[in-house]
Amino acid sequence: MPDISSNKPYRIGRSRTGLGLFATKPIKKGTRIIRYFGRLLDCNKEKDDAVENKYLFHLTNRWTIDGSARENTARYINHSCRPNAESDVRPIKRRVYIRAIKNIAPGEEINYDYGTDYFKEYLKPIGCLCTACEKKRKKKRAEAKAEKQRLKAKAEKKARKATEKLAKEAEKQARKAREKAEQARKHAGRKPFNGAHWDGHGAFDVRAAGSGISPRASRGQRSERRVLA
Repeated sequence: MPDISSNKPYRIGRSRTGLGLFATKPIKKGTRIIRYFGRLLDCNKEKDDAVENKYLFHLTNRWTIDGSARENTARYINHSCRPNAESDVRPIKRRVYIRAIKNIAPGEEINYDYGTDYFKEYLKPIGCLCTACEKKRKKKRAEAKAEKQRLKAKAEKKARKATEKLAKEAEKQARKAREKAEQARKHAGRKPFNGAHWDGHGAFDVRAAGSGISPRASRGQRSERRVLA
């Protein structure tokens, strides 16, 4: 396994989450990049067990490395859910190395997975800011936006159809009203024709109606007069 380069193929630089460690040269997969070191704490001692900071690296149930010292350049390596490096823990020697698990190009940020316990305690409450999680959130935001636009378009289409249906119904009712009004106008303008009304009823004899004698009764009276004569 390639050992840590004496030329230090990394530098501290500005990261999207603060400071980070970046490759300055190509780093091959399997290379030990840097050692994570610091004061060794004995958790069986109350004083050491009381130490609390974000740079504690647990080796065993008893031994922990306090990597908060500025000399520990490895402390600047940020967490990633899809890392390009990993921690190589040597409990017996009480040492930890950061080793590349992928080929790392110059300018690429070096990162490793801090582990489940650290993630739950420090990262989950604020949301992981690693590139992988940011891409995942960006994808979810895009999907949510697309779904919102789809639902909006669906609602607009439904509303448009309802409006068109109401407009057609209103036009239909207006057409019926116009037709009914036209029929009423034509009916009101009709006149009697040849002694008969347009509605089919025959005209009655005005003179007979005025004398109170029906036409049939008048003819009977004339016949009676001829017999008497």
